Amino acid sequence: MNKIVFILVLFIGFTGCKSSKRAKTDRTVSNEIITRKDNDAPTVFNSENSETVENTEVATEISKAEHIIDYAKQFEGVRYKWGGTTKSGMDCSGLVYESFRYYDIMLPRISRDMAKKGKKIALKNVLNGDLLFFKTGNRRNSINHVGLIIDIKNNDIEFIHATSSKGVIISNLNDPYWLNAFHEARRIL
Repeated sequence: MNKIVFILVLFIGFTGCKSSKRAKTDRTVSNEIITRKDNDAPTVFNSENSETVENTEVATEISKAEHIIDYAKQFEGVRYKWGGTTKSGMDCSGLVYESFRYYDIMLPRISRDMAKKGKKIALKNVLNGDLLFFKTGNRRNSINHVGLIIDIKNNDIEFIHATSSKGVIISNLNDPYWLNAFHEARRIL
């Protein structure tokens, strides 16, 4: 019995960062992000139609990104918990999900589903608030990790994320492990 429990715990530890429940995915990929202006009126933001943006809207989105980053930073040091979304424990997609949800931007709960939202962007064009997606560990055939860009300094991208070994931390994309596991960047805002 103890051996089965040990193997089960070991298996859960190696499965990576994702929600405890598998979401049903739609085969069609949409760039629509559902946002809520108030509790009763959801609106849809389509990143494909947002190329002509006035300066005031850009400033609003930049400040929204900074607010999301500040919210995410309050979880730094929180322990890792598979499927967690609170200060008592959090996983990588839970951190991103909760940080955007707090500002009424609804994303999927699982990192591989988050990677289907927004607009894919080149790494050289990323901004604070963009998401980085990774294929880590023994599951390098699918996206299983996500981080939120919090700062860009001298061609080094800092991002906040939750790791199973250290909990919610800030890392640099230039770290060989993360650079090797990096898959793509996406803009949600």
